[in-house]
Amino acid sequence: MPHFLIKKENIKDGFIELADDENFFHLARVLRIKAGEIIKFINENKTIYETKAVQITKNSLKAEILKSYQSKRYLKSNIVLIQSILMNDAQNLLIANAVQTGVKEIYPVISDNVSAPLKTLKNKKEKWEKIALENFKQCERADLVKINEISSLNEIFYGFKKENILIFAEKYENHTLNTALKDIDSNSKIAVVIGPEGGFSEKEFDYFKKENFKLITLGSMIYKAPNAVVSAISNVVSRIEND
Repeated sequence: MPHFLIKKENIKDGFIELADDENFFHLARVLRIKAGEIIKFINENKTIYETKAVQITKNSLKAEILKSYQSKRYLKSNIVLIQSILMNDAQNLLIANAVQTGVKEIYPVISDNVSAPLKTLKNKKEKWEKIALENFKQCERADLVKINEISSLNEIFYGFKKENILIFAEKYENHTLNTALKDIDSNSKIAVVIGPEGGFSEKEFDYFKKENFKLITLGSMIYKAPNAVVSAISNVVSRIEND
């Protein structure tokens, strides 16, 4: 059962009440929740509420709070994803994978080998936010993922400490992941960078090398970008979160 994000005004005298909102329609019309069934909710403070539906009408739902507790389904580290935009289905899968692996923010960027038609990207952010929200619900994450506005690859790096930029690339690697993580500032954003389907261009690699960015390999295999996200983030998380 997925959980649903609520606000403090939804909680009244030991009950959670919904009326004519997205959560109500999902529960009542899509999942067809009936009285007596268990529903999980979460608020912005990462508090989980396990409830039992007690009343459902055409326009509202009321659920009794059975117990509440703090969720642990979030990363302690502030890991974010910088990703070259992919074609539709691949991009949607990448967003889902990023949410499931725990990143706090996603920065979609235009790089040289982006194959998605630029004119089609103007209104994509709202769709990506919906995909992120659905995966937040399904995976019972405690925190929402922020999708940032589309920017260019070069300009995005100015917002991060150089030592915290981890570029996962299929060639020209100059660090192992273990050595790349030795000097990161764990109190600042840690940027995992993934390229497009065709990889980064030689011009971009020249820029990375000139700036002395950390280029890291994912091993001998070459992954499709949505799977590279899972591999890269999981490897970073396994080392940072367990320290």
